[in-house]
Amino acid sequence: MSFDKPEETRPFEQDKGHLDLVNINSGPIGRGVFEPGWHWAEHVKPIAKTESCQTAHMGYCVSGRMKIVMDDGQEAEFGPGDLMIAPPGHDAWTVGSEPCVLIDWQGATDYAKRR
Repeated sequence: MSFDKPEETRPFEQDKGHLDLVNINSGPIGRGVFEPGWHWAEHVKPIAKTESCQTAHMGYCVSGRMKIVMDDGQEAEFGPGDLMIAPPGHDAWTVGSEPCVLIDWQGATDYAKRR
């Protein structure tokens, strides 16, 4: 298995990135590629149909930067080498001019899944 040949790819709205999925025995692992200008509220909310992201994420930031703001106002920013933990109830967007690449081993099952 390899992210170079994922079992599924889920594109985000307006070509602002995608989620590649590979499956292991314990479930899917996702590699999210979030292009500069990506914002959950614009590029995944229309797919999720929720007011904020209701997926719990646990992952690793490979490159780029992402900011997360929780529904209660708490904020965090992640960059290369950081472990990312985001409970349900958040918004997020890329920071800077390079794509943010995250490996997510908790929140990939239904993330950006069109129904």
